[in-house]
Amino acid sequence: MYLLIVFGPLLGALIAGLFGRLIGDRLAQLVTTGFLVISVVLSLFAFKSVAYDGHEQLIQVFNWLSVGDFQANWALRVDTLTAVMLVVVTFVSSLVHIYSWGYMAEDPHKARFFAYLSFFTFAMLMLVTANNFLQMFFGWEGVGLASYLLIGFWYKKPEANAAAIKAFVTNRVGDFGFALGIFTIFAVFGSLDFDTVFGAAQGKIDLVIPFLWMKFNAIELIAFLLFIGAMGKSAQFFLHVWLPDAMEGPTPVSALIHAATMVTAGVFLVARAAPIFDLAPHASLFVTIIGGMTAFFAATVGLVQNDIKRVIAYSTCSQLGYMFMAGGLGLYDAAIFHLFTHAFFKALLFLGAGSVIIGLHHEQDMRKMGGIYKKMPLTWIAMIIGTLALTGVGIPGTDFGFAGFFSKDAIIEGAWEAGAAGTAFGYEAFWIGVVAALMTSFYSWRVIFMTFHGTYRGPKDVLDHAHESPRTMLFPLLLLSIGAVFAGALFASDFIGDKEAAFWRGATVIEAEAAPAHDATVITEGHSSTEQTAAETQSAEEEHGGGHHVPTWVVWSPFAVTLIGFLIAWYMYIMHEGLGARMAANSRIVHPFLYNKWYFDEIYDFVLVRGARKLGDLFWKGGDQRLIDGLGPNGFAAATLAGAKRIARLQTGFLYHYAFVMLIGLVGFITWILVSGATGGH
Repeated sequence: MYLLIVFGPLLGALIAGLFGRLIGDRLAQLVTTGFLVISVVLSLFAFKSVAYDGHEQLIQVFNWLSVGDFQANWALRVDTLTAVMLVVVTFVSSLVHIYSWGYMAEDPHKARFFAYLSFFTFAMLMLVTANNFLQMFFGWEGVGLASYLLIGFWYKKPEANAAAIKAFVTNRVGDFGFALGIFTIFAVFGSLDFDTVFGAAQGKIDLVIPFLWMKFNAIELIAFLLFIGAMGKSAQFFLHVWLPDAMEGPTPVSALIHAATMVTAGVFLVARAAPIFDLAPHASLFVTIIGGMTAFFAATVGLVQNDIKRVIAYSTCSQLGYMFMAGGLGLYDAAIFHLFTHAFFKALLFLGAGSVIIGLHHEQDMRKMGGIYKKMPLTWIAMIIGTLALTGVGIPGTDFGFAGFFSKDAIIEGAWEAGAAGTAFGYEAFWIGVVAALMTSFYSWRVIFMTFHGTYRGPKDVLDHAHESPRTMLFPLLLLSIGAVFAGALFASDFIGDKEAAFWRGATVIEAEAAPAHDATVITEGHSSTEQTAAETQSAEEEHGGGHHVPTWVVWSPFAVTLIGFLIAWYMYIMHEGLGARMAANSRIVHPFLYNKWYFDEIYDFVLVRGARKLGDLFWKGGDQRLIDGLGPNGFAAATLAGAKRIARLQTGFLYHYAFVMLIGLVGFITWILVSGATGGH
C-alpha cells in the first residue's frame, strides 16, 4: 500500500512525460490523475491505521548506498507525522490535478504539465516518508527541481523564466545550509538514520566542534544549519524573495506549492528533527525570531498588493511564519496542526483565485475587478469560506469555528503560555501573532471586497463575458471548502487536545516533549539555563495559570483583532469605496515601502547581483586579462613571438648575407683569441 502511495505518482509522471505524445493529452491526464486519486484513498486508510490504530511501520525498500561502514537504506518511515503529511500532499495534489483539467484546457502541453505535477507530488512524498537525512535530501532536491520546472512552465514568458531561476537559486542558498547540516550530523553521530541520531542526541549535548575557525556546540550548530535549509524551502525572512515571484507559474502550481508541497517541507523538517531542536535553545530561539519576523513582514506587504495571487502568496509566507514561531517555541503539534488546516483553506483560496482569473479572461489585478459576485456566485462563496478559515473566525471557548480558528489560535495562545513559562521571545511571539492576525483579516477581506463587491473597474467587454468556472474546477473548490469549514473542529482534539498523546504516538513531535524541552528554558545574556527543574517549571505554570489556562483577554485577542480588520476593510472598500486607492496615491513613504516589499529585491540586486558582477569584473579584467593574460599570452608569450618575428627577418635567403655574417663571426672569433691571448701573456 505504502509503495503505491509513494511511487504511483512517479509512475504516472513517467508515463505522461515519456509517452505523452504517443498516448495523447487526455490519456496522460487520466493516468496521472488516476494514480493521485489512488494515492489519496490509500493515504486516508494509512492515516487511520497509523494515527488511530497505532500501526506505525518502517518499510525497507532497498539498500541505497554502502560505502565502508556507512550505509543508507531506502526505507519508508510511516508514523503519525508522515501519515498527516501523506493525507495533506495527496489530497491537495489530487484536487489540483482535477482542477487543472479545466484550468489548463487550452494549453497545448497538458501532458508535460501533468507529468511535472505528478513528479512534484512524488518528490514531496519521498521527502515526508524518508527514514534518514540523506533520503530526505533526495526528496528535498526533487521538490526544488519540480518547482523550477513548474514555475517556468510557460518558458516563452520571460517573467516565468526569471521567476523559476530566482526560486532555484534562492533555494540553493538554503539547501547548502541543509547539506552542511547533514555533513555535520554524520561527522558527529556517524550515521544519518533518524532513530540513531535522535537516540544519541542527548549524549552529544556538551560536544563542541570547530567550524569556520570557531568552536560551536554540535547540537546547536546542527539545528541552525538544518533551519537554514528550512528557511529557503519555506520562504522565511531573508530567503523569502522567491515565493511571490513564483506566481508566474500556472495557478494550480501556486496552489500545490503553497498548500501541500515545497513551502511546508521546512516546517516538516523542524518537526521531524524536534529531538535536536529541543536540545538547542539558541537555535530554537533563532527559529522563533525568524518565524515572527516573517509573519509580520509578509502581512505588512500583503496589505497593499494588487495582484490577487500575490496577496495570497504573502499570506502563505505569513502563515508559515506562524508555524515556525510555534516550532521554535516547542509547539510542534500546533505547528503541524496549522500546516494541516492551512492546506485546505490556502489551496481553496488559490484555486478560487484561479477561477476568478479564468472567469475574467486571465485578469489578475484587483484594481480591474469588482462587483462580479453575481457572475461567479459559487467561486464567491468558496473564497469567502477560505477567507473565514484563513482569518480564523470562531467563537473562543466553543467548538464553533473555521479551520484556521483552532490551529492559529492554538499557536497564539501557546506563545503566551511559553512566555509565562519563561521561554525567551514567548510574549513577543504572542504580540506578533496578534498584530499579524489583524493585518491578515484586513488584507483577506480587502481581496473579497475589491474582487467581488463594489463597482466593476475593468473593461466592459471582460465583464460581459465573465462566467463561472467549469465543474472540473468547482468540484475541488467544494471539497476544499468542506475541509476549510470542518478540519479544525474535527481534528483539534487529536492534534492538540486531550487525545494528543495517543494520536502522536511514535512520532518525534510528541516524543520530543518527553525530553528536556526548551520551552522551559530561559535564555539570557548569551547563555542558556537548561537545568530548570520540573518543580520550577510547574511553579511557573501555576503562577501564570498553568498548561492550557491563559487569561481571558489572551483567548479573545485573535477574535477581536480579526473583527477589527474586517471592519476597517469594510469601511475602506465598501462604505467609502476608493478610499484605499486615494490613500495609496497620497502616501509617499509607507505605501511605496510596503508595495515594494521593503525594497528587498532592490537591496539584493544592489548588494548581491551588482556586487557579484563587480567582483566578476574585477577577476575578469584585473585578474584574468591584466594579470594572467598580461603575464601569459599577452606577456611572455607575446614578447617571445615578437622576438621570433624579428630574428626571422635575418633569414633573407641571399648567400652574400650569410657570407657576410660568417665573416663577421670569424673576425669576432679571431679578435677574441688575440685579445684573450695578449691578456693571458701579459
